[in-house]
Amino acid sequence: MKQLKPTILAASVLFGLALPALAATLPAVPGGGKEGFELTPNVVFPAFDAALGRKVFAEKGCVVCHSINGIGGTDGPNLSWGKYDTPINAMEVATDLWAKASTMIAMQKNELGKQIILSPDELAGLIAFLGDPKEQAKLKMSDIPANIRKDMEE
Repeated sequence: MKQLKPTILAASVLFGLALPALAATLPAVPGGGKEGFELTPNVVFPAFDAALGRKVFAEKGCVVCHSINGIGGTDGPNLSWGKYDTPINAMEVATDLWAKASTMIAMQKNELGKQIILSPDELAGLIAFLGDPKEQAKLKMSDIPANIRKDMEE
């Protein structure tokens, strides 16, 4: 597996390329599902799969507190396209989530009865979804399972 050269990484930052676009040109990381990429021999990223992120947003319950294009709750910030600067910085989103973790966990337990647990693939997918207006436009109420819709109504 080839490692991403620091000069390529620097150029990608300077020219504003998002990690998902860069990932398409990099060596794959072995493992299930869509493939991620290797940043260095010791650092890998999972795939940034926006379709998976749409599924996670709806099915894990993020939609109970957050909305995308008018679908979802209002207890948390609206996460529609434009919430984050573009190109979206995956680490900015991760640090934003980390900074708000205690509040979100308390709300998840209150609204859903449990904490939402995300795998690395699910978190990467969710980040990709936040940065993909075309995938966000595909979100429909029918994507949201009945038990999550019930939590939205309470």
